[in-house]
Amino acid sequence: MKEQQRKHILQRKHIPQRTCVACRRKLDKRRLTRVVRTAEEGVVIDPSGKRNGRGAYLCDEGSCWDKALASRLLDKALLTEVSGVEKARLAFCKPSD
Repeated sequence: MKEQQRKHILQRKHIPQRTCVACRRKLDKRRLTRVVRTAEEGVVIDPSGKRNGRGAYLCDEGSCWDKALASRLLDKALLTEVSGVEKARLAFCKPSD
């Protein structure tokens, strides 16, 4: 077997990494929840991770969600002011510990 073929077989697939805006831990993109700011709907959860708009990521710890919703972390990450209604909608989707 040629050297290039052997290297190709041994290479692992690239896994995108993202940072939680609350705890600043880097995790696999699929392990985080994406919150996105859209022009049509405002700030919403993006389960597919592919919606157009500015996004921010939160890990699955309830403390991170509490911290992000109680402070201005999401406002800064999304470059907008997240309304109380939007924060309540996001809190409804918060994962349980």
